Amino acid sequence: MPLHPTLEKVTARIAERSRASRAAYLDLIGRARDHGVNRPTLSCGNLAHAFAASGEDKPAIRGGNAPNIGIVTAYNDMLSAHQPYGPYPAQIKVFAREVGATAQVAGGVPAMCDGVTQGQPSMELSLFSRDTIALSTAVALSHGMFEAALLLGICDKIVPGLLIGALRFGHLPTILVPAGPMPSGLANKEKARIRQLFAEGKATRAELLEAEAASYHGAGTCTFYGTANSNQMMMEMMGLHMPGSSFVQPGAKLRQELTRAAVHQVAASGWDGDDYRPLGHCVDEKAIVNAIVGLLATGGSTNHVIHIPAIARAAGVLVDWDDMDELSRAVPLVASVYPNGGGDVNAFAAAGGMPFVIRELLDAGLAHGDIRTVYGASLMEGAQQPTLDGEALRWDAAPTRSSDETILRGTAEPFQLEGGFRLLSGNLGRGTIKVSAVAAERLTIEAQARVFADQDAVIAAFKAGELERDVVVVVRFQGPAANGMPELHKLTPPLGVLQDRGFRVALVTDGRMSGASGKVPAAIHVTPEAHLGGALARLRDGDLVRVCAEKGELVALVDAAEWDARELAVQPAVAAGTGRELFALMRLHCDTAEQGASAMLAAAGL
Repeated sequence: MPLHPTLEKVTARIAERSRASRAAYLDLIGRARDHGVNRPTLSCGNLAHAFAASGEDKPAIRGGNAPNIGIVTAYNDMLSAHQPYGPYPAQIKVFAREVGATAQVAGGVPAMCDGVTQGQPSMELSLFSRDTIALSTAVALSHGMFEAALLLGICDKIVPGLLIGALRFGHLPTILVPAGPMPSGLANKEKARIRQLFAEGKATRAELLEAEAASYHGAGTCTFYGTANSNQMMMEMMGLHMPGSSFVQPGAKLRQELTRAAVHQVAASGWDGDDYRPLGHCVDEKAIVNAIVGLLATGGSTNHVIHIPAIARAAGVLVDWDDMDELSRAVPLVASVYPNGGGDVNAFAAAGGMPFVIRELLDAGLAHGDIRTVYGASLMEGAQQPTLDGEALRWDAAPTRSSDETILRGTAEPFQLEGGFRLLSGNLGRGTIKVSAVAAERLTIEAQARVFADQDAVIAAFKAGELERDVVVVVRFQGPAANGMPELHKLTPPLGVLQDRGFRVALVTDGRMSGASGKVPAAIHVTPEAHLGGALARLRDGDLVRVCAEKGELVALVDAAEWDARELAVQPAVAAGTGRELFALMRLHCDTAEQGASAMLAAAGL
């Protein structure tokens, strides 16, 4: 199938915009391969330090005759999605020896759980944990001991952080290794119902905790289609996972065999072999466009309109929200996974999952098939379903039809003709909105604003009955420079209650919503942010505000002369504690949400 003209146009525009930065990046990683820090250039003292504790692998590492794989792990046993990674390093070392390679844990990175920190002061560390993870990945790989790398991470900021850090070592063949979702528990819609009852005072804390514990009940990724599972989708669309490996549950024999396949593949992709697949060549303009397309086609997390530009910049590729908006007009929505629908990611995988999605998009000319993947000649090889034939791993062709069209459909009969993303702009700035779960009659909301400086104040006003009307709730001073851009997930239940009571409700904020953004229209990531003089700082209670996803409008309907004459509101003092003061440097130097909200990339001039 010929490439869709919109895909062709946007990709060409990104490539032209990125011409100089991409060339500089490829030069960087080319020099790193030929003249950078690697084992042959290390002194005897360097080498002795590096293999001193390597046990039975010491002769092979010392001799330098076999590829040595650096493992960067986000393991901890507090975060359910990362707890399964505990035994992976020992397993990976065994799998490496099977093909004459070795492996060492190069380093660990923090793995913060947004599910634990939602609504807490520590949530203000969340977005900048991505920069911290990228820096930790760079430290791990800086030793020059490795001919390839495996990245063990799965959740919200962790996969983007790992990838950003590893791309600065883009001469190394690198594969991301997932751990899989937990088994399905309490239905997500029932969990949401209990949350709303609690917000109304109609359920007790004990009842709420019981519902949450029944939903988040074991090892593995949370099963709703939020940022963590959107990460996995993107890695498959970019060809950075082994085919079909995202949503195989922890502990399964198939899960272990997919990890073994990743180890064998990365060992065979080293620069001394005939199948060199460096990460920096795999992640190019076409792969980034595929990630955007996958996000749109599946109704993925709002967080990725920040993460994708940051990942792209680390590879010398420059994308913006106009690119995403234009692609969204051409890409159909083929998945309906909670919070956009009823089923979870296990149901999505059972219906055909990523192999089906990849094949459908390629057949419709809506993805680049000719990207360099970590496993084969084209992305079409990613449209395969892994299975076990006895003890052996086998890949079968993706199903030709979804087994559950309430969750997954082909491109010919999608849930919506367009993707789930829209760009909003107007006198309030530029923002984004996820519309895949928003009812058509709520795509335009026009109501008086009620302005707040934090989400706790919104909840207090809700409990006091002050929001019982059509209202645009504005929460400002939540951008990356203001307080680290926390998610405002605590607002989902009360705003959902107001909407269910018949009111026309929207949220406008320079902060983030959860990757589980749902039925309430939310104009988020508004830039310029209020802290840096953005127009949200001009808003006052009672101003008429229009949020229109249909026309792409984000406007305050205020007389222009009055608007221009208004003084900017002043941000309340940023609180200290919970480590927030340690991240002041990142808040001071970060760039905009549209550029990726990164202090590290901004300071590096990328």
